[in-house]
Amino acid sequence: MTGGRPRPDATAGVVVLGSANLDLVATAERHPMPGETVLGLSFAEHPGGKGLNQAVAAARSGATTKLVAAVGTDPAGGTLLDVAAAAGVLIDDCVRRADHPTGRALIAVDRHGENSIVVVPGANATMPAMTGELGGTVLLAQLEVPIESVAATFAAARRRGLTTVLNPAPAAAIPEDLLGDCDIVVPNQHEVDRLGGVQHLLDLGVSAVIVTLGADGVLVADRSGRRIHPAWEVDPVDTTGAGDTFCGALAARIAMGDPLSAAVDWAAAAAALSTTIDGAVPSIPTAEAVDHLIATGRRRA
Repeated sequence: MTGGRPRPDATAGVVVLGSANLDLVATAERHPMPGETVLGLSFAEHPGGKGLNQAVAAARSGATTKLVAAVGTDPAGGTLLDVAAAAGVLIDDCVRRADHPTGRALIAVDRHGENSIVVVPGANATMPAMTGELGGTVLLAQLEVPIESVAATFAAARRRGLTTVLNPAPAAAIPEDLLGDCDIVVPNQHEVDRLGGVQHLLDLGVSAVIVTLGADGVLVADRSGRRIHPAWEVDPVDTTGAGDTFCGALAARIAMGDPLSAAVDWAAAAAALSTTIDGAVPSIPTAEAVDHLIATGRRRA
């Protein structure tokens, strides 16, 4: 790998427990107000879902990555599995085909690249807990699958010594037992308030809270204090999937042995690059592209 970064060893790996959706994306000059209809500029379908996005991001960042998910038996489910496999994500024996439609995300994007999203879970709602041997060294999950399944899987992973990383999105009430089984929590600035704030999470036993702040960078809080990692300068066109790219890349770099600070810088660069291309999975950068930005790019003041 370029940039002097370590390659994963034979035991390094990320397990992503999460959703797989087909994203239906409409772009418009602006988002409609409640009760209003606006004319769109374009429409596209992309593979997505926070679990699939994060798994692809982890794989493209260089980590051996397994996706644990549920999709329907419909054509959309087959398409998503093909996308995961093409990105090098392991799916054999860990993605179930459910007798439900594959999940969908309805995404509106305005001319500034800001998005609003409605997720219809479909097969994702059938995802069971995974309490057996998971493999890997880092477990990453979000909240587009049943929270009970996430909680049971995290408890089992902690017993087996995996590093547990939770992206608490979409925002929801989260049992404190689940938060207590998290080594790292990665909310955005809105989600962290819903969870009681950074200090509350640290008091529950979370080792590090990493708050993504968009153009304002990333806040990292742990027992040693709080520090801001400035954002990278790019020209964004679509922020869809940027948070997922950050989480997947972060998990990958932790699994590959980076210290937390270096993993956050890598993930922030990957997320910044993802905003320069439309869509979620299509925008996730390769490790080589991230290395190039880190070597040649600039950070915001």
